[in-house]
Amino acid sequence: MKLHEYQAKSVFAEAGIPTPGSELAESAEEVVSAAETIGYPVAVKAQVQVGGRGKAGGILLAEDEDEAREAADSILGMDLKGYTVEHVLVEEAVDFTDELYVGVTMDRGAGRPVAMVSRKGGVNIEEVAEEDPDAIAREHVDPSFGLHPYQARRAIYDAGIDREIAGDVSSVLTTLYDLWDEKDASDAEINPLMVTGEGEVIAADAVMNIDEDALFRQPDLAEMEEDSYTDDLERKAGEYGFDYVRLEGNVGIIGNGAGLVMTTLDLVDYYGGEPANFLDVGGGAKAERITNALDMVFSDENVESVVFNIFGGITRGDEVAKGINDALSEFDEIPKPVVVRLAGTNAEEGMEILNADLVQVEETLEEAVQRAVENAQEAGA
Repeated sequence: MKLHEYQAKSVFAEAGIPTPGSELAESAEEVVSAAETIGYPVAVKAQVQVGGRGKAGGILLAEDEDEAREAADSILGMDLKGYTVEHVLVEEAVDFTDELYVGVTMDRGAGRPVAMVSRKGGVNIEEVAEEDPDAIAREHVDPSFGLHPYQARRAIYDAGIDREIAGDVSSVLTTLYDLWDEKDASDAEINPLMVTGEGEVIAADAVMNIDEDALFRQPDLAEMEEDSYTDDLERKAGEYGFDYVRLEGNVGIIGNGAGLVMTTLDLVDYYGGEPANFLDVGGGAKAERITNALDMVFSDENVESVVFNIFGGITRGDEVAKGINDALSEFDEIPKPVVVRLAGTNAEEGMEILNADLVQVEETLEEAVQRAVENAQEAGA
């Protein structure tokens, strides 16, 4: 579960990490009211979970009421990288002299959490990691003992942080790790951690993603789940219990098993198409879950065609076929062409059950993907 910036900042602030004064708003009048309460200048920030909001026009500074209203009118309702902005965070503007980065995530290669610090804050940290990996200081952590103070200090030193603020940055990093651990987070980061002229450090942005399987242990965060959805598609995925990853292409993909779905994505790309999503229905998927998966993909306005790749192990081919028939029979007209490939347990029974008037059936994965790509290309022509 991805928290919005305002939600993550509330968690950080409660733990003692310095954050700017802020209020959430969803209209121009609320933006002006919040700005007057906070005091000008303020930053008006789109609350959507995408990077590069500033460059895309999703963050604007306002020095007075007219500029605040203008910023609200510009940002609210805008399409920001495929997401409609419904809320903005009105925040005290920070007069900064430097921008840092601090973050905690799981290093799956090392099999341990890793705490990170960099002086190159305020920019895409993935680009920094690729172009200048030495600019990011890393400390791997033994989860049995947590982040030791000496490790935090070493990371600060290795990153080249000024001595005057080293103690405060170390405190923020330690708190961030503790939150990452206590809140069952997969990622927690502050980018940028701003340094003011007075030598204070302030979290000007906040990212926190929570392991959904651990939400039963996090009742306070679970209450934020509905408000954390960015659009109707994410809300629907949450209701159905799917991990739906939206991509930039137009070929919808449904499979059972992460590896199978990834293989399908690769083949779509190989045959000249562009994947629109990642959707794993999981093992043992019954007809209802298949119906929900189709509803998800049909609801994605980017999708022009759909490919079903099911390999029966726990999942039975006849159950999948029944789900596909049930879902498609509800439409007077199929919204997007659907190509199905079944293999494994009860695949032959499933192939017999499939309604050929509703779907296109292919025997091999390669043939199914090629046909789905062709369908998408024809629809977009």
